[in-house]
Amino acid sequence: MSNSTDKDLFDSIRKNLFTAVVGDVMDQIGLLNQFLPPAIKPLRDDMVVLGRCLPILVEDLYVHNRHLHDEKPFGLMLEALDDLKPNEVYLSSGGSPKYALWGELMSKRAMHLGASGAVLNGFSRDTPGILELDFPTFSYGRYAQDQGPRGTVVDFRLPITVGDVKVIPGDIIFGDIDGVCVIPQAAEEEVIRLAMEKANGEKLVYKAISEGMSAVEAFRIYGIM
Repeated sequence: MSNSTDKDLFDSIRKNLFTAVVGDVMDQIGLLNQFLPPAIKPLRDDMVVLGRCLPILVEDLYVHNRHLHDEKPFGLMLEALDDLKPNEVYLSSGGSPKYALWGELMSKRAMHLGASGAVLNGFSRDTPGILELDFPTFSYGRYAQDQGPRGTVVDFRLPITVGDVKVIPGDIIFGDIDGVCVIPQAAEEEVIRLAMEKANGEKLVYKAISEGMSAVEAFRIYGIM
Protein backbone atom coordinates (compact mmCIF):
# COMPACT_ATOMS: atom_id res chain seq x y z
CA MET A 1 0.00 0.00 0.00
CA SER A 2 1.05 3.62 -0.43
CA ASN A 3 2.12 5.65 2.59
CA SER A 4 -1.02 7.78 2.33
CA THR A 5 -3.26 4.71 2.22
CA ASP A 6 -1.40 3.16 5.15
CA LYS A 7 -1.76 6.40 7.12
CA ASP A 8 -5.55 6.33 6.72
CA LEU A 9 -5.63 2.63 7.61
CA PHE A 10 -3.49 3.06 10.71
CA ASP A 11 -5.44 6.12 11.84
CA SER A 12 -8.64 4.06 11.67
CA ILE A 13 -7.08 1.15 13.59
CA ARG A 14 -5.78 3.46 16.31
CA LYS A 15 -9.17 5.10 16.67
CA ASN A 16 -11.33 1.99 16.69
CA LEU A 17 -9.40 -1.16 17.53
CA PHE A 18 -7.33 -2.84 20.24
CA THR A 19 -5.26 -6.00 20.18
CA ALA A 20 -7.79 -8.24 21.92
CA VAL A 21 -10.49 -7.74 19.29
CA VAL A 22 -7.98 -8.16 16.46
CA GLY A 23 -6.71 -11.37 18.02
CA ASP A 24 -10.27 -12.67 18.42
CA VAL A 25 -11.13 -12.29 14.75
CA MET A 26 -7.85 -13.83 13.66
CA ASP A 27 -8.77 -16.84 15.80
CA GLN A 28 -12.13 -16.99 14.02
CA ILE A 29 -10.53 -17.28 10.58
CA GLY A 30 -7.96 -19.84 11.66
CA LEU A 31 -4.96 -17.59 12.37
CA LEU A 32 -4.35 -19.03 15.83
CA ASN A 33 -0.72 -18.10 16.49
CA GLN A 34 -0.47 -14.38 15.84
CA PHE A 35 0.55 -12.96 19.24
CA LEU A 36 4.21 -12.46 20.01
CA PRO A 37 5.54 -13.83 23.35
CA PRO A 38 3.70 -12.30 26.33
CA ALA A 39 6.98 -11.15 27.87
CA ILE A 40 7.04 -8.37 25.24
CA LYS A 41 5.40 -5.36 26.87
CA PRO A 42 5.32 -1.58 26.34
CA LEU A 43 7.88 0.49 28.23
CA ARG A 44 4.95 2.66 29.31
CA ASP A 45 1.41 1.33 29.58
CA ASP A 46 -0.15 3.89 27.24
CA MET A 47 2.22 3.17 24.35
CA VAL A 48 0.73 1.79 21.13
CA VAL A 49 2.85 0.45 18.28
CA LEU A 50 1.37 0.12 14.82
CA GLY A 51 3.02 -0.20 11.44
CA ARG A 52 4.47 -2.50 8.82
CA CYS A 53 7.18 -4.86 9.94
CA LEU A 54 10.89 -4.61 9.23
CA PRO A 55 12.11 -7.95 10.64
CA ILE A 56 15.64 -8.10 12.06
CA LEU A 57 17.52 -11.37 12.67
CA VAL A 58 19.95 -11.39 15.60
CA GLU A 59 22.46 -14.09 16.47
CA ASP A 60 24.50 -14.52 19.65
CA LEU A 61 28.25 -14.18 19.34
CA TYR A 62 30.07 -17.37 20.27
CA VAL A 63 33.67 -18.42 19.93
CA HIS A 64 33.09 -19.76 16.40
CA ASN A 65 31.70 -16.46 15.12
CA ARG A 66 33.52 -13.99 17.36
CA HIS A 67 35.37 -12.73 14.28
CA LEU A 68 32.09 -11.13 13.16
CA HIS A 69 32.39 -8.63 15.98
CA ASP A 70 36.00 -7.85 15.16
CA GLU A 71 35.21 -7.21 11.52
CA LYS A 72 31.98 -5.24 12.00
CA PRO A 73 30.60 -4.28 15.43
CA PHE A 74 26.85 -4.94 15.67
CA GLY A 75 26.87 -6.74 12.31
CA LEU A 76 24.18 -5.24 10.06
CA MET A 77 22.31 -3.47 12.85
CA LEU A 78 23.12 0.05 11.69
CA GLU A 79 22.27 -0.77 8.07
CA ALA A 80 18.95 -2.26 9.22
CA LEU A 81 18.20 0.82 11.30
CA ASP A 82 18.96 3.14 8.38
CA ASP A 83 16.69 1.04 6.12
CA LEU A 84 13.56 1.87 8.14
CA LYS A 85 10.77 3.47 6.11
CA PRO A 86 7.90 5.70 7.31
CA ASN A 87 5.29 3.78 9.31
CA GLU A 88 7.56 0.76 9.75
CA VAL A 89 8.24 -1.12 12.98
CA TYR A 90 11.71 -2.45 13.79
CA LEU A 91 11.14 -6.04 15.00
CA SER A 92 14.27 -7.73 16.36
CA SER A 93 14.55 -11.38 17.36
CA GLY A 94 16.85 -14.38 17.32
CA GLY A 95 19.40 -13.89 20.07
CA SER A 96 19.25 -14.91 23.72
CA PRO A 97 17.84 -12.42 26.25
CA LYS A 98 21.23 -11.54 27.70
CA TYR A 99 21.61 -8.03 26.30
CA ALA A 100 19.64 -5.03 25.08
CA LEU A 101 18.52 -4.88 21.45
CA TRP A 102 17.45 -1.22 21.37
CA GLY A 103 18.30 2.12 22.93
CA GLU A 104 17.86 5.89 22.88
CA LEU A 105 20.08 6.72 19.91
CA MET A 106 18.41 4.05 17.79
CA SER A 107 15.04 5.52 18.77
CA LYS A 108 16.15 8.99 17.74
CA ARG A 109 17.32 7.75 14.34
CA ALA A 110 14.13 5.73 13.83
CA MET A 111 11.98 8.76 14.64
CA HIS A 112 13.89 10.86 12.12
CA LEU A 113 13.11 8.25 9.46
CA GLY A 114 9.40 8.26 10.30
CA ALA A 115 9.32 4.80 11.87
CA SER A 116 6.42 4.06 14.19
CA GLY A 117 8.06 1.92 16.87
CA ALA A 118 10.35 -0.89 17.94
CA VAL A 119 9.41 -4.37 19.13
CA LEU A 120 12.17 -6.47 20.69
CA ASN A 121 12.11 -10.16 21.49
CA GLY A 122 14.52 -9.25 24.27
CA PHE A 123 15.43 -6.21 26.33
CA SER A 124 15.79 -2.50 25.69
CA ARG A 125 17.90 0.10 27.52
CA ASP A 126 18.34 3.88 27.86
CA THR A 127 14.80 3.88 29.22
CA PRO A 128 14.66 7.51 30.44
CA GLY A 129 15.78 8.73 27.02
CA ILE A 130 13.30 6.57 25.13
CA LEU A 131 10.47 7.69 27.40
CA GLU A 132 11.51 11.31 26.93
CA LEU A 133 11.35 10.80 23.15
CA ASP A 134 7.95 9.08 23.57
CA PHE A 135 8.97 6.49 21.00
CA PRO A 136 6.75 3.37 21.17
CA THR A 137 9.05 0.60 22.39
CA PHE A 138 7.98 -2.91 23.37
CA SER A 139 10.44 -5.31 25.01
CA TYR A 140 10.98 -7.74 27.88
CA GLY A 141 11.82 -4.71 29.99
CA ARG A 142 14.79 -2.63 31.02
CA TYR A 143 18.32 -4.08 30.97
CA ALA A 144 21.46 -2.05 30.27
CA GLN A 145 23.89 -4.80 29.21
CA ASP A 146 25.16 -3.97 25.71
CA GLN A 147 24.60 -6.04 22.59
CA GLY A 148 28.02 -5.11 21.16
CA PRO A 149 30.22 -7.99 22.40
CA ARG A 150 27.33 -10.44 22.78
CA GLY A 151 25.11 -10.35 19.69
CA THR A 152 25.10 -9.33 16.04
CA VAL A 153 22.48 -8.58 13.40
CA VAL A 154 23.04 -11.12 10.63
CA ASP A 155 20.22 -10.14 8.26
CA PHE A 156 17.13 -7.97 7.91
CA ARG A 157 14.00 -7.49 5.82
CA LEU A 158 13.48 -11.25 5.64
CA PRO A 159 10.88 -13.67 7.08
CA ILE A 160 11.61 -14.62 10.70
CA THR A 161 9.83 -16.56 13.44
CA VAL A 162 9.20 -14.89 16.78
CA GLY A 163 7.86 -17.32 19.35
CA ASP A 164 5.12 -19.17 17.47
CA VAL A 165 4.58 -16.42 14.89
CA LYS A 166 6.01 -16.34 11.41
CA VAL A 167 6.55 -12.71 10.44
CA ILE A 168 7.03 -11.51 6.87
CA PRO A 169 8.26 -8.05 5.85
CA GLY A 170 5.24 -5.80 5.40
CA ASP A 171 2.97 -7.61 7.87
CA ILE A 172 1.18 -5.26 10.24
CA ILE A 173 2.49 -5.11 13.81
CA PHE A 174 -0.09 -3.91 16.35
CA GLY A 175 0.72 -3.66 20.04
CA ASP A 176 -0.85 -2.14 23.12
CA ILE A 177 -0.93 -2.80 26.86
CA ASP A 178 -2.37 -6.30 26.27
CA GLY A 179 0.33 -7.55 23.90
CA VAL A 180 1.64 -7.43 20.35
CA CYS A 181 -0.04 -9.21 17.45
CA VAL A 182 0.94 -9.71 13.83
CA ILE A 183 -1.67 -9.22 11.10
CA PRO A 184 -0.50 -11.09 7.97
CA GLN A 185 -0.43 -8.80 4.98
CA ALA A 186 -2.25 -11.43 2.92
CA ALA A 187 -5.23 -11.36 5.31
CA GLU A 188 -5.19 -7.77 6.54
CA GLU A 189 -8.30 -6.54 4.70
CA GLU A 190 -10.44 -9.37 6.08
CA VAL A 191 -8.98 -9.13 9.58
CA ILE A 192 -9.48 -5.39 9.87
CA ARG A 193 -13.01 -5.53 8.45
CA LEU A 194 -14.04 -8.26 10.88
CA ALA A 195 -12.34 -6.50 13.78
CA MET A 196 -14.24 -3.29 13.05
CA GLU A 197 -17.50 -5.24 13.00
CA LYS A 198 -16.68 -6.99 16.27
CA ALA A 199 -15.61 -3.76 17.96
CA ASN A 200 -18.95 -2.16 17.02
CA GLY A 201 -20.76 -5.26 18.28
CA GLU A 202 -18.94 -5.08 21.60
CA LYS A 203 -20.21 -1.54 22.07
CA LEU A 204 -23.77 -2.83 21.70
CA VAL A 205 -23.12 -5.63 24.21
CA TYR A 206 -21.58 -3.19 26.67
CA LYS A 207 -24.66 -0.99 26.45
CA ALA A 208 -26.99 -3.97 26.84
CA ILE A 209 -25.33 -5.42 29.92
CA SER A 210 -25.03 -1.91 31.39
CA GLU A 211 -28.82 -1.78 31.15
CA GLY A 212 -29.15 -5.12 32.95
CA MET A 213 -29.13 -7.78 30.23
CA SER A 214 -27.64 -11.08 31.41
CA ALA A 215 -24.42 -12.41 29.95
CA VAL A 216 -26.25 -15.48 28.65
CA GLU A 217 -28.86 -13.37 26.88
CA ALA A 218 -26.29 -10.95 25.49
CA PHE A 219 -24.25 -13.79 24.03
CA ARG A 220 -27.38 -15.42 22.58
CA ILE A 221 -28.36 -12.21 20.81
CA TYR A 222 -24.99 -10.81 19.78
CA GLY A 223 -22.64 -13.79 19.85
CA ILE A 224 -20.06 -11.65 21.64
CA MET A 225 -18.72 -11.66 25.19
